[in-house]
Amino acid sequence: MAGILRRIIRAGGARIAVRAVKTIPVVGAAVAVGLIGYEINKKGLIKGVVNTALDATPFLGATKNAIEIFTGDWLSDKPTTTRKRKPR
Repeated sequence: MAGILRRIIRAGGARIAVRAVKTIPVVGAAVAVGLIGYEINKKGLIKGVVNTALDATPFLGATKNAIEIFTGDWLSDKPTTTRKRKPR
């Protein structure tokens, strides 16, 4: 009896694992699209949209991000401007 229950649990776990693996690209694309505003503010309009499009593409985005860990950003950020405060 315990052997049958163990087989049922394994089969159910395998089905859940397969469903989870199938949803990973969809979740990754949703996160990338959700962060498009942040990317546009950080990189500018064109570079932000291109970076988000690359990240939203399921396997290309994962590959790009893995390479960027070692090489740095492929699309550079906007130059930061420092504001000088007026003396009081």
